[in-house]
This record gives sequence, structure tokens and C-alpha cells, in this order.
Amino acid sequence: MSRLAKETGMVSLAYLAAFFATFEVLMPVQAIFFPEFSGRASLLFLPHGVRVLAAWLLGWRSVVAMLPGVVIAFVYVAGWGAFVPSRLTAIAVAVLVPAACFFVLRLLNRDLSPAEGRSPCWSCIMAIGLVISVITSLLTNYALGATPEAYIAYLIGDFFGLFFLMLILMFLFRGLRHYGI
Repeated sequence: MSRLAKETGMVSLAYLAAFFATFEVLMPVQAIFFPEFSGRASLLFLPHGVRVLAAWLLGWRSVVAMLPGVVIAFVYVAGWGAFVPSRLTAIAVAVLVPAACFFVLRLLNRDLSPAEGRSPCWSCIMAIGLVISVITSLLTNYALGATPEAYIAYLIGDFFGLFFLMLILMFLFRGLRHYGI
């Protein structure tokens, strides 16, 4: 199997796992604690973490790798309505903006991509994740015609989604190293 096919399978599965954890577990809990919050935005949106980390690790290949997972997630939420122009725009934004932001950083001589002998700058990844969130939130909410409150909810959800996904992965990989896996 080709490298791109493996990456696509892994990233899209990770995106879908994060998406279903968010929509089927976290959002029902969110509805209990914040019943007045009626938006479709999650205050802990784990898929944003997958988008940022995939773009960091794969660069432009992340666009192809995320696309199936993002499309399936949109179809799950909107059915055939996922293929109307506003949602197709949102899909394009979701897969293109993260890779574009890391690309712009490289153009500005601030390459964050993983390299042998260089430790990842996690605070830098969090910062670019916030920038990606702002751009994605503005473009997506504009395309979907969302309310101003939705912008703030998306930003909060994206930031905490990235933070907690990175935290979860840190503990997971630390545990795997501890047990020699």
C-alpha cells in the first residue's frame, strides 16, 4: 500500500474517532452542563487537534489525508446537505487552512515540521493551532452564516480540542514508551 494511502487511512480514522468522541460523548455531556448553549459547536473540539497535528506532520499531504474523514463527518452531520456550496466551502477550509498556515510559516523561515535532531516546539504548535482556529472559524462561520457567538464557541472548542488531544497523546506515548511498545 502506498504511503499516501496509509497516511490517508490513519489520519481520516483519527479525525473520525475524534469527531465521534466529540459529537457522541463530549457534546451530550456539554449539553448537561451548559444547557443554555444551543449551538452545534463543541467547547472541546478534538478534530481540530487532528487537523493541526496532521498538517504539522504531513504538510500539504494532510489535505488528501484528511479529506475522506472530513467529508464523512460532514455527511454524518448534514446528510446530503453536506454537498451544498456553503458546506463544501467549509470542507475545503477545514482541510486547506492548516496546511496553508504551516506552509506560510516555512516561507517566513519558521519551519516547525518534525526533523531529526530538533525537538518539537509544542508552544509554537499551540500558537499556530490558535491562528488556524481563528482563520478556520472566520471562514467557516462566514460560509455557513453562523452567529457571532458561534465564532467564539469555535475558537474555544478548537483551542481546548488541540490542547487536550496533545495532552492525551503525550500520556499515551509516554505510557507506550514505559511499557516498551
